[in-house]
Amino acid sequence: MDEGKLKFSTKFAFGVGQAGEGLFATGLGFFLLFYYSQILELNPAFAGIAIGAALVLDGASDVIAGSLSDNWRSDQGRRHPFMYASFLPLSICFFLLFFPLVSSQFGLAVWLLVFTNLSRTMLSLYHVPHLALGAEITEDFDDRSALVAYRQFFGNVGGLFALVGFFWVVSPFFGGDDTSGRFVKEAYIPWAFLVAVFIGGTIFWSAWGTRSLIPSLKKVTEKSRVSIVSIFKQLIRDFKDVIRSKNFRYLFTGVLVVYIMVGVTSALDIYMYTYFWELDEKIIVPVLLAYGIGNALGTFVSVPLFSVLGKKTCLIIGGLSYAFFQNVPVVLRLLDYFPENGDALLVPSLILVKVIQGFATAQANVGYGSMMADVCDEHEYNTGRRQEGGFFAAVAFSAKATSGFGTVIAGFVLWIIEWPVGANIQSAADLEPQVLLNMAIFYGPVVAALGFISVLFYFGYKLTPEMHKKMLEELSERRKVSAAN
Repeated sequence: MDEGKLKFSTKFAFGVGQAGEGLFATGLGFFLLFYYSQILELNPAFAGIAIGAALVLDGASDVIAGSLSDNWRSDQGRRHPFMYASFLPLSICFFLLFFPLVSSQFGLAVWLLVFTNLSRTMLSLYHVPHLALGAEITEDFDDRSALVAYRQFFGNVGGLFALVGFFWVVSPFFGGDDTSGRFVKEAYIPWAFLVAVFIGGTIFWSAWGTRSLIPSLKKVTEKSRVSIVSIFKQLIRDFKDVIRSKNFRYLFTGVLVVYIMVGVTSALDIYMYTYFWELDEKIIVPVLLAYGIGNALGTFVSVPLFSVLGKKTCLIIGGLSYAFFQNVPVVLRLLDYFPENGDALLVPSLILVKVIQGFATAQANVGYGSMMADVCDEHEYNTGRRQEGGFFAAVAFSAKATSGFGTVIAGFVLWIIEWPVGANIQSAADLEPQVLLNMAIFYGPVVAALGFISVLFYFGYKLTPEMHKKMLEELSERRKVSAAN
């Protein structure tokens, strides 16, 4: 730190670790359901259940990772040992998700369930301590929001790399004149290997690049006997402490609803772009990149916007914007007010909407992370304990709902509307019109309603900037007194 402010190199290293998570999230959220159901021909309901079932253990692993890192004693501090331990097994598990060694329906379902669980558990070992690290390395208003902005920016970079790597680098080698590479099983293997390498590399970079902060971070000094019983008791205490916060409950519930909405749309995006909008390999990438680019640009203005409008207002605006712009193109097309497929204006129109949606939604993403760090300060003010790991375990769980609950819902929707599976289904002409219409209605108006519901919870969040500032001032005085004694 330099006069209380974080160095650029520190913020950069902290943020770059999110690129690995962006790669991972895109692999699971965008490609995984399509790969297992459409390419490997696993029943989409089974695929959705297998992916979503991982959240049961995943929620527990998040809480365990948060509690363990809050109470871990080592020369490397509380967070870094877990960050170092996660990157290699996570990379291996991600690759094996797209390289199943079985072919039967039952075997594929079990393989998907096992390696989704393993990969998510390994991600928890990094994700929760990484988030908690961001909350404890600074209390500065701008730096705290900047850390979340860096993390959000690199998360988008990772997601964009995964998309570009597949559609522009790998897929063209496997696609032919009449077949898109997205329908060729073999295309996913080299892509998964490439993504796995970058996941491990960026996570290691983040841990190594922030190691200089370890001496200045809070350490666990008291000795305690570690056992299964003591760990379980500590988990129960940490959970009770976290959920006592009213502001936390409102913030977490509202964002969880949004992430479920995002999860459904992410899982169905490749279906919509392939069959509803009928975008080929060359033009699908600009549309897919548009949201990420808008989101990345939005992170740069989030900190000054927070100073003007406040984090809570930006969170509400961002949440409403995602729902609204998700709905607009689909509804306009169903009403015959949007450019037809093949029209020269179709792609520019989709890109414009996605850029605006991403830009506005960035305010919600950054605001949520920064507000949750503020809740950690409130918790210390009320209890005297720093439990970033416990709070950010909840953040991790809500984020993972994107490819968990959302994918379960998406899989069941495909099954209910009787969506046909198989790599031979490559265009709208291979589908019944009613089937495509049913998916469009669900993808647009039905899912967008969740975004408007989530905003109702945000109004229950009452921690104002003025209250937070006074808390920090008093906490500073308490720490001075404690240090003097």
